[in-house]
Amino acid sequence: MEQQNSSPVFVSGHANVVLHTTALKAKVMLWTDVSYHEMEEMDQMQSIPDLERCLCSVLGVHLPEPKRGVLLEMYVQAVLFGRECNFKKEQTSALLSIMKSIHEANIETPLNNIEQCVEYAMDLLLCHSVRRPPFSINIFSFEEVGCILKYIHNSYVRHYKLYKYIFTKQVKLDLSLTYSDQDEPTKTDSSAPEVENLMEKATEAAPTTESSPQTEEAEGTKLGYSEQEALTEHEVREQMVLV
Repeated sequence: MEQQNSSPVFVSGHANVVLHTTALKAKVMLWTDVSYHEMEEMDQMQSIPDLERCLCSVLGVHLPEPKRGVLLEMYVQAVLFGRECNFKKEQTSALLSIMKSIHEANIETPLNNIEQCVEYAMDLLLCHSVRRPPFSINIFSFEEVGCILKYIHNSYVRHYKLYKYIFTKQVKLDLSLTYSDQDEPTKTDSSAPEVENLMEKATEAAPTTESSPQTEEAEGTKLGYSEQEALTEHEVREQMVLV
């Protein structure tokens, strides 16, 4: 599977989880994954367990269950479909490589990329149905291409979510919000009531220096009377001296 240059985005902490659908470029896959000799051995096998063991060894399916069983089932059904259509060895080998490439493109990302996978499948079949070396070869007829497209749609595209769920890592979003302009909560001073009580007690204990207007007026009146008495006494004494 050849990919064009792109910049994939990885999930923090999961370097193998790609959150970006890369552009896929189809190429010729004749004898890419299954050689002519391996196809001869595979044609001699009739039981499903024998086919599974052969495909597991040839395609390198070394995965834990249930991934291993699901992937081998996909390859076995592709081989059986090739036998029903009387495909030649090179045709079945190319079909297995096409199915493998579509599956790898699907599970490359947890995002929904089914449209890209279908377009990629059509490009792969076009590379194997039109004679234009070295870019494409014609090992499938147009009728066979139509049958293969229908098979891919019924066997894989309709269940692509199941394959994606089994073979891709689940991505969980951990969202946290931080408000930079939020004021800090005000702290209450527990000593404030005590200070107020002390101030009130000090105010009550201190002598009052202010006098009311009536008191000032009374004091002024007394002061006026004493001055008049002094003047009168002074005048009386002067008159007595003159006599």
